[in-house]
Amino acid sequence: MSYYQFCPIAKAMEVLGERWTLLLVRELLMGSTRFNAFQRGLCQMSPSLLTKRLGSLEEAGLIVRKRIPGQRGFEYFPTEACRDLMPVIEQIGHWGMRWARNQLIEEDYDLELLMIYLQRSICPDRLIGNETVIRFNFKDVKEYPSWWIVVKGADVDVCVHDPGKEVDVYFNVGLKTMCQLWMGDISYKRAISEGRLQLVGHSELTKHVEHWLKPSIFAGIPDAREIMEPA
Repeated sequence: MSYYQFCPIAKAMEVLGERWTLLLVRELLMGSTRFNAFQRGLCQMSPSLLTKRLGSLEEAGLIVRKRIPGQRGFEYFPTEACRDLMPVIEQIGHWGMRWARNQLIEEDYDLELLMIYLQRSICPDRLIGNETVIRFNFKDVKEYPSWWIVVKGADVDVCVHDPGKEVDVYFNVGLKTMCQLWMGDISYKRAISEGRLQLVGHSELTKHVEHWLKPSIFAGIPDAREIMEPA
């Protein structure tokens, strides 16, 4: 696709303007390197389109494809050109928090994406002991309502099947509420007082959740309406 304009914005959009491309760049910059990891973060994107977009980004010089040693598949790594897009991705996120968050609909609350973000947000060095098991019970989810995050050393894994380990912290919560907590739209204290969240476990973990479970980098950015129409 070409806009046939010398404007650098037009040339950039020829590379980045197609559907899913910037979200794929987001996943690359967040550390995903394998096809199945991209699928987890972009579950509504078809495998054939994902393959096409990866090929386009490789052709444009934004990623390098390398064969996985001893396996048939490939890994994809961001180039300097791709990494240079991080401030762009962050600014789009800032704009979205300020101007587009009021357009969220129920279908936007993606459980699998939330769990990926929670996995990335764990700070292993702020947990107690060498292994910590966190269980999330989503009371408003019918299919796969329970998820586990297992932290062992520096490794953080998410699973939807019981790992058979003793749980250190339980989050009994609704999906939308957990998204709001991670996005910083509601505090843990408020969610607990309103009965929207029940935390069960060792007090050193339940009282200081924000210390070991980082919020979104966009948390704290006010909705534009809060600025334009202050209470």
